[in-house]
Amino acid sequence: MKIYIVGGAVRDQLLGRPNADRDFVVVGTTPEAMQALGYRPVGRDFPVFLHPKTQEEYALARTERKTAPGYHGFAFHAAPEVTLEEDLARRDLTINAMAQGDDGVLVDPYDGQRDIQAKILRHVGPAFVEDPVRILRLARFAARFADFSVAPETLALMQAMVASGEVDHLVPERVWQELATGLMEDKPSRMIEVLRECGALARLLPELDALFGVPQRADYHPEIDTGIHTMMVLDQSASRNFGLPVRFAALLHDLGKATTPADVLPRHIGHEERSVHLAEQLCARLKVPVDCRDLASLMARYHGNIHRSSELRAATIVGLFEKTDALRRPARFQQLLDACLCDFTGRLGWEDRPYDSPQRLLAALVAVNAVEAGKIAAACSDKGKIPDRVRAARVAAVKALLNESGEEPEQQGKE
Repeated sequence: MKIYIVGGAVRDQLLGRPNADRDFVVVGTTPEAMQALGYRPVGRDFPVFLHPKTQEEYALARTERKTAPGYHGFAFHAAPEVTLEEDLARRDLTINAMAQGDDGVLVDPYDGQRDIQAKILRHVGPAFVEDPVRILRLARFAARFADFSVAPETLALMQAMVASGEVDHLVPERVWQELATGLMEDKPSRMIEVLRECGALARLLPELDALFGVPQRADYHPEIDTGIHTMMVLDQSASRNFGLPVRFAALLHDLGKATTPADVLPRHIGHEERSVHLAEQLCARLKVPVDCRDLASLMARYHGNIHRSSELRAATIVGLFEKTDALRRPARFQQLLDACLCDFTGRLGWEDRPYDSPQRLLAALVAVNAVEAGKIAAACSDKGKIPDRVRAARVAAVKALLNESGEEPEQQGKE
């Protein structure tokens, strides 16, 4: 029996990157022998065991055979005669198909070390086409290793998988899982770029794919279309180390611009409502978690008003707080402001333009929270009038704040 560290731990060691997760492959043994040594079986489809002390996973070397469309359509074979090289052959990329034994010697039958040095993402073999999840995995590795390129022959295989309909067998939960992981990488726009190059973006996220080629506003740089702008916003969310809900909201905030009638371009009148509809459609299809779904919807609907906060009167600002539930959900409102900051900075020349909407709105929210609704309610004999009295006090507090700073506009802003 021989034990090897395999996959990401070996890859990241060669790259000089930290990796706390270690995967092990065991060659030349049986499930019965593993259990006799105290390993606890946990695998359902193939033999995987937990180490009796470290609780790390140890999988028996195995081969796999395609039996049906999709990523569930595989039959696995694990036996003592399966070699390490055969086990590594079923892996997706050469950089993930390396192993290291107890002696520290690198086992690299598919030249993963060479591809690391050349900064190339390359498939191990023709079996790559059998699992559509590999398209998503490669795309998110492109987001993690942003300076790596996709080998031309690998991109061709991915395009063939899309054309054959293999990618259409991906279930929504797995698409979301891989998308969410990729969004949290260093340069998530690379994931979207790779998915678009192979054609998978149009099949999996057609609402997003439709943004590319759509002009931005008339005062924007003509070489930056709405799709490119969205990628810049997304990368801003990553560079600022924001969490998944903010990154997802950044990705979906402008979807409605893809449906702007051609005769009004490059203006995008009323795109917010269309953006909300498309964002909710995408979230329902992928079964997106509630926190990400709700923030994406709020961002799509209200980012324009937040950007224009200096034009809003006190009543409109209080209405914005009510519609976004900012008083009860201040942390989510902060996430909304974070996403708006990414939208503002995700464009050329933003450094030369002031942007104090987040600070202005947060100051107004403090003023609103300072209103003692309980006292107002206690002093109001007509209980039906309490909501109006509380709201009037909140508007007055924001108006006082804006008047003190000389910012209360003369005209009612857009709600």
